[in-house]
Amino acid sequence: MLLVVDVGNTGTVMGVVEGDRMLGRWEVMTADRTADEWALVIRSMIRQSGLVPTAAALASVVPDATRVLRAALPQVCGSEPVVVGAGVKTGMAIDLDNAREVGADRVAGAVGAVDRYGAPVITVDFGTATTIDLIDSDAHFRGGAIAVGVKIAAEALVRSTSALRRVELSTPAGPVGKSTVEAVQSGTVFGFAGLVDGLVGRFFEATEGPAPKVIATGGFAQLVAPHCATVDVIDVDLTLWGLALIHRRNT
Repeated sequence: MLLVVDVGNTGTVMGVVEGDRMLGRWEVMTADRTADEWALVIRSMIRQSGLVPTAAALASVVPDATRVLRAALPQVCGSEPVVVGAGVKTGMAIDLDNAREVGADRVAGAVGAVDRYGAPVITVDFGTATTIDLIDSDAHFRGGAIAVGVKIAAEALVRSTSALRRVELSTPAGPVGKSTVEAVQSGTVFGFAGLVDGLVGRFFEATEGPAPKVIATGGFAQLVAPHCATVDVIDVDLTLWGLALIHRRNT
């Protein structure tokens, strides 16, 4: 059994994979924890399911968490984790000016997308940031776009206005809000759907050959992606599957 851990700026998603099966999945807030505290949190979740992983793979965009989890995961699994970064085999060429700039989560998501859906493919990750990445027909990572995330945008709107309050992030009855709450929900949900469709459309224009399949993932994918005309599939575990594949390629 393999423990896969995806650490984002806001939340951390973990899963236990065996072969092509996801046996368990958990989400916790990304917080300032010691190695012992991380090990305790992880063990308390997986032991409730009776799962005993003996290996781990980690993708993290939070340097402090990366350092601490390098020490915590051996306590849980009894072996050193495969950490996505320099020197790790991903099986994917990164065609950028500086490949080290690409977040580990974007790389793992791209690897998972090619393995599960083929290439060319576009990934749309609705996380703390909204990232859209293109993998070409040769399975090369060609780059992408980074926009503000759904939650950050909604919170910034409340902080920057005196009359608007925080609302539940859910789909309104229609695009024309009949109340301030519905208007904010419309602007957030349908607004981000339009942002994604606009960027993906530009990606299509910049891509030669067949149109890439578009895969949505991330914490807000199930809220926004159903309203995107360009999204073909929602796969919230895309990054975890990519991590599992990267682990196999390095052990």
